[in-house]
Parts: sequence; structure tokens; C-alpha cells
Amino acid sequence: MGKEKSERIQTSLLNAKEKVLLIWLANRQPSWVTSDMLTYFGVAAAVLYAIFCWLSNSNIYFLWAASFCLVLNWYGDSLDGTVARVRDTQRPKYGFFIDHSLDALTTCLFCIGMGLAPVMKLPIAMFILAGYLCLSIYTYLSNIVMEKFRLTYGKLGPTEVRLIIILVFILFMYTPWSTVGFNIGETFWTVFDCIGTVVAIILFTLYICQLVTDLRYLAKIDPPKKASK
Repeated sequence: MGKEKSERIQTSLLNAKEKVLLIWLANRQPSWVTSDMLTYFGVAAAVLYAIFCWLSNSNIYFLWAASFCLVLNWYGDSLDGTVARVRDTQRPKYGFFIDHSLDALTTCLFCIGMGLAPVMKLPIAMFILAGYLCLSIYTYLSNIVMEKFRLTYGKLGPTEVRLIIILVFILFMYTPWSTVGFNIGETFWTVFDCIGTVVAIILFTLYICQLVTDLRYLAKIDPPKKASK
């Protein structure tokens, strides 16, 4: 991480079990598998995910391939840092920079893929992306200003988000919800369009609530100074 003294805030539902699994996997990686290799592997999986989402317009079951790519992305993205820590080969500045720069790209691919698939409308997927990127930017600001690196908000983290996307794909393939909805003007909104809109609103709500909370805290520890005469 860029600032090693920062408190890592990780409160996701699967955090404890995931950490045990990642350490187990890291200890069993061949010596030729490096952290950088895993990072780029995760990004490549995200690119394939977006491609399979687009292909699902011709065959809906390509969403299974997209879901598998999410698992591969988790493998690379979650394991790269663990491998470095287990082998004691951390590169704090380089690792932080490359990991989170590529995380931004991966997040874009996740949402663009969702919008390119027949699951939901692209503008709604972009609405979700905007909310997620706001939280990401807030995380980096919090890391700099308060030395708190917030990896999760509430009980949801990147792993839980991937699982939710896979669940949405399964529901889209095997339930009639994709054809259930209502018209707003001349536009037909499906259940999944509504779910996507609610998710985006939740992301922006989390952002605003955390912003207000931390602003109050910062106002107390960094009060305005009286102007010198």
C-alpha cells in the first residue's frame, strides 16, 4: 500500500474466510508466478468478461463465460498482494500505484460489460460506474488525509460485488424477470434496470453519508484558524 501506516478498513462479509483461502493459495503458487503476473492476469480476465458480455447478445449463455472470467479476475486481483506479502516481496509505492490504477480500468470494464450485455441499459451501468468511482476516489482521499484505507463500505467489498454480478447473470438467464417491467415514456424498464438504478443510488448514498461523517470529524480535529491581525 502506498502509505504503510494507514489503517486498512475491511468489513466485508467474506473477508475472514477469503483471507485464509488467499494465504493458502499464495503458499501454493509456483515460484515463477509473480505478483505483477497475477495483476495483469486479473485485467486480462476483465477484458474477456466484457467481450463475453457483448457476445451474450447473440447467445445469452455467454454470460456463463463472463461469470467464469469474474472468478479468474478475483483470482488475479485478490492474490497479487497476498503473494507479495507471503513472500515478503512487497513494493509499497509501485504495488499501490499499479494495483489501483488497473483497478480503475477493471471497474470500468465490469460496468461497461454489464451495459453491453442485454442485462441492463448502458446508461444505467454508467450510473453505477459513476457511483463506484466516487467511492474509489473517496477511498484514496481518506488514505491521504486520515490514513484510513477503506477497502469496503458496509459489508460489501469487491468479492461480494463479483458474486452479486454473477447472481444477476444467473437470474437473467433462468428467470422471466428480463421481460418483466414497465414503460417510462417510450422506454421499457426491466426488473434488472430497476435493480441497477437502486444499486447506483445506494453507492451515491454511501458516498454522501461517509463524506458528511468524515467532514464532521475533520472539522473537529482541524478547526478554522483565526486570522492574524
